[in-house]
Amino acid sequence: MSEPCMKMSKQRVTADDKKIINNDRTVDCNQLVPIKYKWAWNFYLDGCANHWMPQEVSMQRDIEQWKNPDGFTDAERHVIKRTFGFFATAETLVGNNLVLAVYKIIDNPEARQYLLRQAFEEAIHVHAFQYIVQSLSLDEGEMFNMYREVEAIYNKDEYAMSCTDGILDPDLDTRSTEGLQKFIKNLVGFYGITEGIFFYSGFVTMLSFGRQNRLPGTCEQIQYILRDESIHMNFGLQLINAIIDENPQVWTQAFKDEIVEFIRNAVELEHKYAEECLPDGILGLNTDLLKEYIQYIADRRFERLRLPKQYGSDNPFPWMSEIIDLKKEKNFFETRVTEYQTGGALEW
Repeated sequence: MSEPCMKMSKQRVTADDKKIINNDRTVDCNQLVPIKYKWAWNFYLDGCANHWMPQEVSMQRDIEQWKNPDGFTDAERHVIKRTFGFFATAETLVGNNLVLAVYKIIDNPEARQYLLRQAFEEAIHVHAFQYIVQSLSLDEGEMFNMYREVEAIYNKDEYAMSCTDGILDPDLDTRSTEGLQKFIKNLVGFYGITEGIFFYSGFVTMLSFGRQNRLPGTCEQIQYILRDESIHMNFGLQLINAIIDENPQVWTQAFKDEIVEFIRNAVELEHKYAEECLPDGILGLNTDLLKEYIQYIADRRFERLRLPKQYGSDNPFPWMSEIIDLKKEKNFFETRVTEYQTGGALEW
């Protein structure tokens, strides 16, 4: 594993001295400037510009709609609860992986600056689902234990975590090809699969309710989470490519094939999850459309990792692209005009 970089050096650091991982002891991970990886710093700035907090969003209409016995069919309530049950703990898994594994190994200060921001955002997302569950008076024990009790959710979470144990090994050597490949696979598992694939069935399902102005407060928060996750995923995939560019020996054909199979298996798990959540069609959604969408976004992840597309599926939900557009000022569901760059909220 990368050595801690807390020892001080008297040698002046230049941008050219920096690497994304496995820096020499002469490079101080505490020294942000001079910045070498401006893309990492820009991701940090984008995250700060999109700051939000769950309690800023009114849940009154959601509560009224959810308490109405005729407001949702049984199938709709089932898929909504499954979505909350998956997200409630998946965000924590991502946050723990960042803090316990990724942050320790990535020793570039500008990349770490974004990782700190991302970890905070994962905490906000956990907060958001606690706020939603509490507002709708859902069974908190059921929602936050669903990842233990619903096989399709457990399998997704277990799959993402399967590549973490190896990089928590104190003897892991990321300067070796095998060690660095283990770390890259972990990054693919969380950035490419968990945040890049596993979250998207839930996003498209919940935001379909939002398009009908149902559960508007919940869907507003889901929209913000989607925008955050889009930045997380893009940062992570660029991080992976930067590591590979600086360590091309790890990107062997055998390892590429392993990553392709890793992602393809994740797509199958997401298909099974879609079948469990959505046994019957609702809101113009069905399992076939969700599977097509999952394959479409998986191909996008393959392309970003400079791997060949595997499915060739079209996007059955083009409206999702509008929601991810970070430059839109008005909330997609027309509940309120959203100003992301907020400040001065503290009272002393």
